[in-house]
Order: sequence, then C-alpha cells, then structure tokens
Amino acid sequence: MVNHVRYYREKKELTQEELAKIVGVSRQSIISVEKGQYVCTTILALKLANALKVKVEDLFELEKND
Repeated sequence: MVNHVRYYREKKELTQEELAKIVGVSRQSIISVEKGQYVCTTILALKLANALKVKVEDLFELEKND
C-alpha cells in the first residue's frame, strides 16, 4: 500500500504533532502511518482525510502486488 499522508500534511503546512492532535492520536502514530509501518483503521483513515480535506482514496492506494 502506498500512502500520501505526508504529502498532504505538508501541503496543508501541518506538523505531525498538529495533525495528530486534530485526529486524536499520538505523533508517533502519524510517523508510523507516514512511513507505512502501520496500516490505520478505517476510522483513522476517515479522520485523516477529513483533517486534510481530501478523499481517503487520495491518501491511500493499493499497489499491484497488494
């Protein structure tokens, strides 16, 4: 899975800490999601998309091997 969370977070000029606070998780959780080390829940994906004003499909996409 490929994710674009960092791209959209930086486009909105938010720090990891700020985004974490908005969606109600730790900064470490945002770091893990951005690095692809954690596949987030549907709820967290929706919260991230809402906070970043994009669709969930803009944040996450499957690779051919997935």
